[in-house]
Amino acid sequence: MVERLIDLVVLVLDKTGYVGVFIAMALESACIPIPSEAILPFGGYLSYLGRLSIIPVVIFGTLGGTVGSCVAYYIGKIGGRPLVEKYADKLRLSKSHIQKSDDYFNKYGERIVFFSRLLPIIRTFISLPAGISKMNFKKFVVYTLIGSTLWSVILGFAGYKMGENWITIREWFHFADVALVVIVIAFVVYKILTKFKKSKV
Repeated sequence: MVERLIDLVVLVLDKTGYVGVFIAMALESACIPIPSEAILPFGGYLSYLGRLSIIPVVIFGTLGGTVGSCVAYYIGKIGGRPLVEKYADKLRLSKSHIQKSDDYFNKYGERIVFFSRLLPIIRTFISLPAGISKMNFKKFVVYTLIGSTLWSVILGFAGYKMGENWITIREWFHFADVALVVIVIAFVVYKILTKFKKSKV
């Protein structure tokens, strides 16, 4: 299913260019699970071929990610948890992924909106709990814009540099995602142990 979705993304982007990058990234950030690990590297690859330019790819990717995140934010803010749960099944959104995003937001606060742009799964759904909690919108946009810019630069330039081998980036980022999750968990455990030791002193 995922591989077919990637093939579809590649086909659409090949025909639509910058507009396709913007729309695809907007959909991904609005909780439609389209893999950005395919969107941006392929945009970078098209830049490698000279059919696009890498800087506009990064800009349109960033803007698409930010706009889509804002849409998801307002869905959460206006409809709240009941609306999200009501339409999750109809839109084939994973309730477990949404719940995981909720847990991260409640545990780490507003800063996770920035860091989540570099985390697997969470980056797609984090805007919903931010909206449900009515996080300050200006702060949400700033965090999202910075995080989306970083993500677009990393994936876009990776595709540009790797050229015809761009497809292997997705496999590399799968392992990077796992490694990043392990690092985050290790950091959290470290913080808990540090606080526990201090409380015993």
